[in-house]
Amino acid sequence: MKKIILLLACLALYQNWDKLQNWLQPAQASQPGEVVLYATQWCGYCAKAREQLAADRVAYREVDIEKDAAGHARFKALGGRGVPLLNIKGTLIHGYNPQAMRAAY
Repeated sequence: MKKIILLLACLALYQNWDKLQNWLQPAQASQPGEVVLYATQWCGYCAKAREQLAADRVAYREVDIEKDAAGHARFKALGGRGVPLLNIKGTLIHGYNPQAMRAAY
């Protein structure tokens, strides 16, 4: 009986692991004036956004939404449906748009 209860507890933890991680390590909210890039490693448009930020010499913080559960939760909270999602000083830019990026700096 104890083994079954332990097994059920482990299964419950496994199914809710992302919620548990968010509770233990809440998503870091962006600071006013900060540039945050929500991206993945495989995304071509994310790579273009990185190149654009580097070319414009803009300091930014990148959040890989596939590797960071708290970052993924923040991405979803911002209405993220696809990558890249940029939060430039409070202005959200969905997708790669160099003109909108430069206008928001």
